[in-house]
Amino acid sequence: MHRDEPISLWSKRPLGACLAAALLASALTGCGAQIDRHGHVFMDVDLAQVQPGMSKDQVMTTLGSPDTTSSINGEAYYYISTTQKSYAFLKPWEIDRKVVAVYFNRQATVDNIAQYGLKDGIVVRYAKDETPARGKDLGVLEQIFGNISQRKMFKGQTQGGMPGSIPGGGP
Repeated sequence: MHRDEPISLWSKRPLGACLAAALLASALTGCGAQIDRHGHVFMDVDLAQVQPGMSKDQVMTTLGSPDTTSSINGEAYYYISTTQKSYAFLKPWEIDRKVVAVYFNRQATVDNIAQYGLKDGIVVRYAKDETPARGKDLGVLEQIFGNISQRKMFKGQTQGGMPGSIPGGGP
């Protein structure tokens, strides 16, 4: 190619194709699924070591501190693990849940061990209602002028009135 020859469109195309492919590849990497694990990491070896008759301290040494406890109808330790999946900006959803419940008797030794999964759980819908605030009922101007009329800005003004006005009556 000589210096005086114009650069053809075909000679620029490989560079443009590479840039477009790189841009497309970087955009698609954000669309991959993201897996998040929360809570306790379960090891089958550790779970097999927990046997009826063990003390609470022995259970804590084997499995670690419980995620939550219960004292209703005896005492129990709960170890919880959840796995969530999400795509880019979409809301994540739970794809797996494991709960190991270690139940203790009155002597504070292991009575029973139970494992629960996602199929065993009951979805609880929390009420997200809000208590309305009075300020939301009034517009901005109503709030401003309402505050001004409530203040004693003038000498001799009674609460909510003008100077010299008679409460409950006319001027």
